[in-house]
Amino acid sequence: MSKDIVTLPPDAVPPCLALRPKETARALGIGERKLWEITADRTSGIPHVRFGRSILYPVRELTEWLAGLAAKGGGR
Repeated sequence: MSKDIVTLPPDAVPPCLALRPKETARALGIGERKLWEITADRTSGIPHVRFGRSILYPVRELTEWLAGLAAKGGGR
């Protein structure tokens, strides 16, 4: 078996890999409208994945993106 495969017990809750827009806005402490503006601005670099009409924000990449902004002293 590969070392990359993680097996969870049947009753375990898997870790949250991605957030929906409402959850993401709440986690970032911003409004949903502001999140949509940031997402639509291709220069923002906010990590997101589109599945048809749905958008998901990967938790790990979102955390790294925010840490990068903080290291630079904020946004634009």
